Amino acid sequence: MKIALAQLNYTTGDIQGNASKIVGAVEKAKDAHADLVVFAEQAVSGTPAFDLLRKTTFIELCDEALEDIASHCKGIAAIVGLPILTNEGTISAAAVVVDGKVVRCVGKQFISARREMGYLVPSKGYEYVEMCGHRMAVVVGDDLSHIHDMDREADMIISVNSRRYGKDVLAYRYDSFRKTAFVEGKTLVFINNVGGSGEIVYDGTSCVVDKSGDITLMMKSFEEDFAVYDTDAPHMAVETMPYSTCNDHTRMLYRAACLGLKDYFAKSGYTKASIGLSGGIDSAVVACIAADALGRENVRALLMPSQFSSDHSVEDAKELAENLGIQYSVLPITEVYRSIMDTLKPITGGTKFDSTEENIQSRIRTVMLMALQNKSGYILLNSSNKSENALGLCTLYGDTAGAFSVTGDIYKTEMYAVARYINREFNDVIPENILTKEPSSELHPNQKDSDILPPYDVVDAILERMIEEGQHREEIINAGFDSDVVEKIHSMIMRNEKKRYQFPPVLRLSSCAFKHERLMPLINKYGY
Repeated sequence: MKIALAQLNYTTGDIQGNASKIVGAVEKAKDAHADLVVFAEQAVSGTPAFDLLRKTTFIELCDEALEDIASHCKGIAAIVGLPILTNEGTISAAAVVVDGKVVRCVGKQFISARREMGYLVPSKGYEYVEMCGHRMAVVVGDDLSHIHDMDREADMIISVNSRRYGKDVLAYRYDSFRKTAFVEGKTLVFINNVGGSGEIVYDGTSCVVDKSGDITLMMKSFEEDFAVYDTDAPHMAVETMPYSTCNDHTRMLYRAACLGLKDYFAKSGYTKASIGLSGGIDSAVVACIAADALGRENVRALLMPSQFSSDHSVEDAKELAENLGIQYSVLPITEVYRSIMDTLKPITGGTKFDSTEENIQSRIRTVMLMALQNKSGYILLNSSNKSENALGLCTLYGDTAGAFSVTGDIYKTEMYAVARYINREFNDVIPENILTKEPSSELHPNQKDSDILPPYDVVDAILERMIEEGQHREEIINAGFDSDVVEKIHSMIMRNEKKRYQFPPVLRLSSCAFKHERLMPLINKYGY
């Protein structure tokens, strides 16, 4: 039996466009003499669709698109993911099409992703389908994690899925696939979505695992791909996984960020991006990602030094912009800052310099960047990182502003790893001084992040334990971290939830993103 795996990049709500892609892949599968072609979960509708799944007209359009897709399936079978309206509500289903007719719709039983809860209802779960002498179980979404003791007569599992990318989740994903295939004694065919969809990136990386637990087909990550798997042909195990080393981790993180940004712009109808270049590591990484994802001709930077900015930061930012080949302008904010402070003298006159004066600088820069967006259509990219977002080391309506944050789910130490990867891949475009100088927001003379925090490798180690792993403070202290530092970091996280409620959309690249896997009450007196 020849099975075609069509790993495609869908757009939520573009039902006609998605259906056209599916039909194109059906024809390609026919040309390859495939018996069956499989598509990802909610391929017709795109995902996540949220409240669109509650709209009857939306579901009806998906039904009509399925009928059109089925009409192109004469002489071939297909399994297509889409939402279907039932008496109980909307389910995520896999439609089984045979010789031009929909013969069955298999619904998902386990609704485990928060983005689906409240929009989808459970169905009865996987079902068996006979095809080309094979008995196969068709499984939708996370139902794959719950199957056990399947029918011994079945020899194959077809998993129709939409699993998003997350740092460190790929190794777990494929280890679980190997275990499932081996324990159940069945070949597992896994088809996944690929592409950016708002705050989510689907990595693709579809695969086939044989009944011995060996991965015998691994499709591309972060790209559309098409492959035909012949169940009767001999297959060798894939020896090298694309996620097995630290270098793989950083490379895939970078590619996920690029794809997420590229698709956010393409699917939103945007073309041009702006960024405030400070001469620091965060804005440098975002500028590199933007130039790669959108094209250097579509990126424009503003360098906005104040009287507190060091000369080398301005020169570093200029060198980076020139290395990238992006347009930039130097617009000092000193006079604007002085004018605002003079205007505020009835309120602030005679008081000590503090965060008030610091935040005004950040907000001036945002006003100028938003002016560029409004006047010329350059969509503002936020250049925050997860460490600062966690601790609240950011200014509301200042450096938290932007239409999209591509790095807001990446820790500070990971930003340095990504920067070093960029320099390896793109001929040292980031000046060495940006990589080696001590982190500083340069909002008052001689300011350094280390004035209030230990080194970021310590900070991030604590943050990852608290956020990604959900460890209590006592566990972290018992692991050898200084108790005062742990308590301080915990306190900073807890009192800054209000800022995270007001962040721009942040591309989800970790397994525990703020406002999604980790959502705390805006008012919270529980000191966990």
